[in-house]
Amino acid sequence: MSGVNGVGRGEKSSGRGAYSREDSSSATMSSEPGILRDPAVNSARKWNTDIPGILPHEKVFPIQIGTELFRLSGASISSDAPSYFSQFFQCQLKEAEEKNVDSGQIRTLYIDRDPVTFRDISLHLQGYHVTPRDGSHFVKLFADAQFYSLPRLISQLYEENIFISIGGRDFQIPRELFSDPGNSPNYFSLGFAVFFSTPTEVFPGLNREGLLRPPSIIPPSVPNRSADTFAQLLHLLRGYPLQIRDEHHRAELLRDCRYFHLKGLEQKLLRHSISFNLCRKREEITLRLEDVRQSGISVVGDTSATPPPESANAPAYNPPQSLVGYVNYARPFVDDHAYELVLEIGDECTRLHLSSMRCEFFSDGKARISRLFEVIATKLNLPTSQPLGLLMKKGGASSQPASPGNTPLSEDWVRCIIDENSFIRLDGKEWHGQIPEPDNSSVGSSASSVVGMEDAYGEPTRKRRRTDGSVIGAGEEKEVWVVRRGQWRLRVQNSRGRKSGVECVLVAVSLDAFAFERGRNAQRGFLAG
Repeated sequence: MSGVNGVGRGEKSSGRGAYSREDSSSATMSSEPGILRDPAVNSARKWNTDIPGILPHEKVFPIQIGTELFRLSGASISSDAPSYFSQFFQCQLKEAEEKNVDSGQIRTLYIDRDPVTFRDISLHLQGYHVTPRDGSHFVKLFADAQFYSLPRLISQLYEENIFISIGGRDFQIPRELFSDPGNSPNYFSLGFAVFFSTPTEVFPGLNREGLLRPPSIIPPSVPNRSADTFAQLLHLLRGYPLQIRDEHHRAELLRDCRYFHLKGLEQKLLRHSISFNLCRKREEITLRLEDVRQSGISVVGDTSATPPPESANAPAYNPPQSLVGYVNYARPFVDDHAYELVLEIGDECTRLHLSSMRCEFFSDGKARISRLFEVIATKLNLPTSQPLGLLMKKGGASSQPASPGNTPLSEDWVRCIIDENSFIRLDGKEWHGQIPEPDNSSVGSSASSVVGMEDAYGEPTRKRRRTDGSVIGAGEEKEVWVVRRGQWRLRVQNSRGRKSGVECVLVAVSLDAFAFERGRNAQRGFLAG
């Protein structure tokens, strides 16, 4: 036998001719089969019970694949047709009928492909269900099913599991595993599935005109990710719980969730706490600042809030309805309703100025709080400096530095409130400051700003004493705390002092702070060893 571009041409043997795939082009077929099949081919049959009479069911047709000769009945070939085999032998029968020749002299069809793969294809034609064993087996079946134009096998492979190697380990992933909201589209649907699940774009980007064989396909693989971590992600996707050992373990899981674009699973893995606050009669969610997403933010009116106090010197002001409230949050793709947000801000990025009751932010914390305020302003339909889609990517306007002062809801230093319910740990010890009863005469004074501000409507205005019994008063700007970690509620309220008429205030829930560097040094740990 001689080969031409991988397709052999055989001589006659034992009264039966062996012809190559190329010889079929001279036959009276309407179009070239194989990967050059007509895209408008009829949809594949779903069942084996109704075999069309394309070829005589009882007749046997010889097909040589590589070095092995296969004999398949007309029923087997017709069970997945129209295909290259059915069209080739139809032409032979038609030619014999036109020449009035015995149809028993059917020439052997020779194709230079892998006979091992064709054994599984012949089992498929004989009515058995063939399941790919691994990624390598899948791509061989996929390429040859396209090459032979077997519509039913192609349809079956489109619906097969995803076969992929990650970190050197083979995985077989059911497609329905990614059916949960937020987990699709993902790495697999945007990569594997586009190539192997798009019937109209088989071998995308390849000019198939004149091709004699399909291109070689490398089984999908992701060698640079951890197989153990991915196995744990699959374990979670199947609905089983997973014991997260520590924050390093959580970070590994989140890193691969983001790599594979499993956004719904990522939200479930984020460190959070959901509880019902019986004192406030509200459900709360505690979340870190860096984990907040703009799509989960909402502002819910506080019906228990009191209206702002009227003053003879103040101009008349009619605030919009439901403008006094708290920021709520629902994790995207996970939570079906929103909870009152308790925002955790860490990394020692906050300085609390006690004399003015303002929070000054630094580094990434400043940019993140600025982005958060921009999003809240957008939810309130306040004018912002740029579209919502860019807010969580940049802090404030692109021409301005990231600062809360560049948002409609705050100055550069953010107002905050410390009330009798705030828990404070100062320099490693619980701070037992005394809070006297409200003093209406001190409204608007610097002392009153310790626990809030003169515009803190609905919040009791109180003075808070230090541990030495002296009241924090004016002229003590040097009294500054560095907040190591803090949990805050975000209160949206009316404000006469701002152009937008609205401001966002941080209400302290729990603070871990230090007043002097000695307090910080006392909590330092020595390096291991």
